[in-house]
Amino acid sequence: MYKKTVLSFFTLFFFCLSSAQAYEVQYTSSSNGKVQADQPLTLVWADEKENFILNQAIREQKSSYPFEITKIEKPSNTVVSYAFLKPGETISSSDAESIKKQSFEFTGETKKILGYTCKKAVTKINSNTIEIWYTQDLKIQGGPSVLGQNLGFVLEIERNKNSLITASSIKKVKKTDIDHIIKGSVQSTDLLSYKDLLWKSRFTILKVFDNETINFSDESRSDEQVKRFANGTIILKKVKFPAISAGENIFVELKQQSNGDAYDRTGTVFFVPQDKEVSFFDGLEKGAKTLPAYDNGNGKQYYGVAANEKYSPAIEMMRFFTAFGIQKFNHIQLKGKDWQTISPFRQEITELKPSLSEKEVWVGAFIGNYDKGGHKVSLEITIHKSDQTVYRNNAVIPVFNTLNIMEMAGQDYSTMFDKDKGLFVEFTLKKDLKNAQLRLITTGHGGWENGDEFVPKINSVWMDGKMTYSFVPWRTDCGSYRLYNPASGNFPDGLSSSDLSRSNWCPGTVTNPNFISLGDLKAGTHSIQIKIPQGPTEGNSFSSWNVSGVLLGSQ
Repeated sequence: MYKKTVLSFFTLFFFCLSSAQAYEVQYTSSSNGKVQADQPLTLVWADEKENFILNQAIREQKSSYPFEITKIEKPSNTVVSYAFLKPGETISSSDAESIKKQSFEFTGETKKILGYTCKKAVTKINSNTIEIWYTQDLKIQGGPSVLGQNLGFVLEIERNKNSLITASSIKKVKKTDIDHIIKGSVQSTDLLSYKDLLWKSRFTILKVFDNETINFSDESRSDEQVKRFANGTIILKKVKFPAISAGENIFVELKQQSNGDAYDRTGTVFFVPQDKEVSFFDGLEKGAKTLPAYDNGNGKQYYGVAANEKYSPAIEMMRFFTAFGIQKFNHIQLKGKDWQTISPFRQEITELKPSLSEKEVWVGAFIGNYDKGGHKVSLEITIHKSDQTVYRNNAVIPVFNTLNIMEMAGQDYSTMFDKDKGLFVEFTLKKDLKNAQLRLITTGHGGWENGDEFVPKINSVWMDGKMTYSFVPWRTDCGSYRLYNPASGNFPDGLSSSDLSRSNWCPGTVTNPNFISLGDLKAGTHSIQIKIPQGPTEGNSFSSWNVSGVLLGSQ
């Protein structure tokens, strides 16, 4: 009799353990009172040992990569995050502190959600007010986020009174489908690396240059990956772009440090169109004078700056200006100045998509300098999915680029604006161009007191003989970048050279393009003219203007 009683007790005990209750809770998201029908339902599986937070699309294996599942282990309240980066590649990271650090204000308010009595707790995160409604009736802890996991079962979360996630159904289940989702090998990593890998998996990265030197040296040589021209001041690499959809954005990012050169220098990231008989690449290989010449009547020849029926100039992705000696000259000490160690230049170039999608093109970077140490640069291009289609053009037509990228190989400075003719380019459209825009980048140079670098000058754009647009390209915010310029000279008036306002650029910045509306252009021959009242030469000092222009529109 005694043996039977003991056996019955242990049988009942193990039955209770094996039948621990699990719940499946679904949540609906809404914003400003409207249900977000395009959002998959949030799904929580919870029992006494662990909770899993995912969504219905993941459960049905219809979610696109990357996606995440969060597990909360009990009673330690350890958060384990799983990131599914792509098929067969899953990473995880653990955090045993975040739930413990949560703090709440308890209001005493109650309400019913799906028949359960809920209490209200409030917290603030990054200036956002979060209201959490939780119940203790289910006797287990859980919820649709890590917030409030140690309070009870969270059935509703409201952020700033306008964003709501609320439980729409609760049911008991004997088992979950988690074993069919989290399976195979999982690589564990630290939390910071986890976040970085997940973030980078959300977009495409095209690595172009990695810590490459741009300098001036007779010893500069090309290798299998990177071509070097003009004594090493130009580097090029062939890059293959994937198909880029209408709903994707493109960014170019260059990181630069001094490797010996202490001065602010003109830099550009560009690519080479090869859609005509002659390309800018021919000039790099055979010399600038093999490219078509432009004559403004001042007795000089400017090679490779203007398009014609047989030639397209280089298309400028991003113009940037190096700071005075960043990193290499950080040993220069000034009280209260903690120098930055790298100049980051990042700009959106989505409007150039039609010339890049599914193309293999030469992508290059140039920094004008005569220093053997020069500069170190890293360059990458990133492609991001987006819900917005801002740029709808399907045509990119290069018209001019006067920036003398081959300066150290004999290409002259762009001083053609000393005559009223300025820069005049004729071009022929084979098709009508609707909603045409001129993507114009302009910066003035001449680094002395009366040079155009420091004197505001009107830039005017003439389309088919009529002035379409005029403005004064000028930057007054250069002092904002003082900490990027350790080698910038300090003057008796309390200013530094990097503080001074300039003609549309500052040491350590990117110059933004101007997008100038030209309306609808009919097929046929047209002209664009750029006029600038360029300052006169004084002794050996002269002014110049680097302008690049690309037509955008739909054909």
